[in-house]
Amino acid sequence: MKTIKIVMTALLVSAVSFNCSSDDDNFTTTPTPTTLDFSGTYNQADQMGRPAVNTVFVSSGSKDGFNTTIPSEQNAAFQGMFQANLMGLSPAFANPGDMNALGQDAAAFTGLLATDVLNVSLDGTTTFYDGTNVLTGRALADDVITVELLLIFGGEDFTENPALSNDNVNANDKPFLASFPYLASAW
Repeated sequence: MKTIKIVMTALLVSAVSFNCSSDDDNFTTTPTPTTLDFSGTYNQADQMGRPAVNTVFVSSGSKDGFNTTIPSEQNAAFQGMFQANLMGLSPAFANPGDMNALGQDAAAFTGLLATDVLNVSLDGTTTFYDGTNVLTGRALADDVITVELLLIFGGEDFTENPALSNDNVNANDKPFLASFPYLASAW
């Protein structure tokens, strides 16, 4: 129970916080497109295709390795860790054969999660979950954290562990715009 409380606290903190850099005193103006220089070597430092998944399922000593592993290699490298952490964390996956609402057991579900990419349907509804479509993309108003909690703790029909299956944040604090850039206006 203590582990679940710790993980839930981590989920909540990650859902409502963000990371800021302290290098704002080195601000320079953006060069015009004709002066951009893309030569050189670039390193991937972080990724977050599915919010909170990395935070919850990657053990603390493996965070940098996960964030710098290309998605096509993540499943082979991290699925076992994800599965062990899921089975230790969620009572909905405590027994072999337990499944979530997607009909996935722990191995299949963590295989999906370990490859940290955001799937996108090019010819259908784009949503994290709308009652019918699951993980076909992400709309700004999608309640991503609650969907992830439901898939982790909700069991086969989203009814198991209701206290763990909702972050109780049901909408953005301001409405999203109907046209580009779609993001809500700043406070």
